Amino acid sequence: MTGVAAVWTNPVKFLRDVRLEATKVTWPSRKETLVTTGLVFALSTLAAVFFFVADQVIGLAIRAIFGFGF
Repeated sequence: MTGVAAVWTNPVKFLRDVRLEATKVTWPSRKETLVTTGLVFALSTLAAVFFFVADQVIGLAIRAIFGFGF
């Protein structure tokens, strides 16, 4: 028996395999985690600003074309 059915027939082997695979994981250092987190925040902010500006420009163009404004 292979696949999912085999897991349910031997949960002890499954847990042993999970523990073995967890030892193979290369965990990032604290510095790597902080740098990566900082980059995610910076790029998210940059994307938000870009889309805000693009939205404002498109809105301005639509108002100018159709002649109605607020």
